[in-house]
Amino acid sequence: MWLLVCAIAPAVMWLGLLLVPWRPWSTREHLEADPLIGVPFDDITVLIPARNEADVIGTTLRALQQQGAGLQVIVIDDQSNDSTANVASSYPNVRVIAGAPLPEGWAGKLWALEQGRRHVRTPLTLLLDADIELRPGMLSRLLQHKQREQRQFVSIMADLRRTSFWDRLLLPAFVYYFKLLYPFAVSNSRSKLVAAGAGGCILVDTDMLERIGAFASLRDALIDDCALARQVKRAGGRSWIGLSRDVVSLRPYGSFDAIHRMVARSAFTQLGYSSAVLLLVTALFLLAYGAPLVLLGVPQVWPWAWLALIAMMLGYLPMLRYYRMSGWWALLLPLGAALYLGMTWSSALRYWRGERSQWKGRVYRVGG
Repeated sequence: MWLLVCAIAPAVMWLGLLLVPWRPWSTREHLEADPLIGVPFDDITVLIPARNEADVIGTTLRALQQQGAGLQVIVIDDQSNDSTANVASSYPNVRVIAGAPLPEGWAGKLWALEQGRRHVRTPLTLLLDADIELRPGMLSRLLQHKQREQRQFVSIMADLRRTSFWDRLLLPAFVYYFKLLYPFAVSNSRSKLVAAGAGGCILVDTDMLERIGAFASLRDALIDDCALARQVKRAGGRSWIGLSRDVVSLRPYGSFDAIHRMVARSAFTQLGYSSAVLLLVTALFLLAYGAPLVLLGVPQVWPWAWLALIAMMLGYLPMLRYYRMSGWWALLLPLGAALYLGMTWSSALRYWRGERSQWKGRVYRVGG
């Protein structure tokens, strides 16, 4: 009896995921650059928080200058100890602000953005990470989409670089899991149940930032993009999130250790620091990914196990196709799931040792 339950349950889970109307596995919510769209950008100020980004910020700023005329760019040098400020100031029409020391109770990125926000005088603000390259025509496309959809907040999940086996195994799955956790179709609706944002590239109404108390209202948030989207929706605004191959992350990963550091800094935060939720997620992962593999060799239930595996992989194929990867990578999805579960436990262990997160040389302590 228990074998049958353990075989049927994952099959129902994966088939249900394929059939739910909001289609969290789909890549239909995407936006690509259109170099033929030409608009002035006098109404937009770009805020770029930068801490030790000398190796990538030049590429980011060059790409911005290729978007069009009139764009105002403010780089907030967040206490860098490399040549970030010098590189940024070498580009025309770029204002560099020396960031003040981090106050207690603030996350570094949000403190940098708050300092930059005080200098914004335009109706729109583009929040852009220092390692994000916008391909020509992308900002015009983003602005056009925002105006057509009448949204106060639009964000794009960047295309993460895939240069190694570990990148290809884990980074598309990272986006896939994010979409399962925050279904884009629900987030893009009027529903306040889900609010998703991608912090690398966000175009937002400046007056909406003012209305929600700007970045001070989420000063200690480690998952600041979703927190910001949630604040916008609570204030009566509408948000939109999508994918793009033309918003490109310049951050190199390349190794399992680098991806592990990226995931572990916020995975347990995503679960609300709840041990009960962690145990529930562990059980669900073991049932959804592990049970079908284990039960393939059991004659009484192997058809259900095969059904679960096929449905699982079918749900992942659209993500692989979108990133122009071979569908054969779907066969390794259970391995990727096991590694992500391990990284989530690693994040929890760090928290239980007193460390909420660590990034760019800063350690955020529990209760700090």
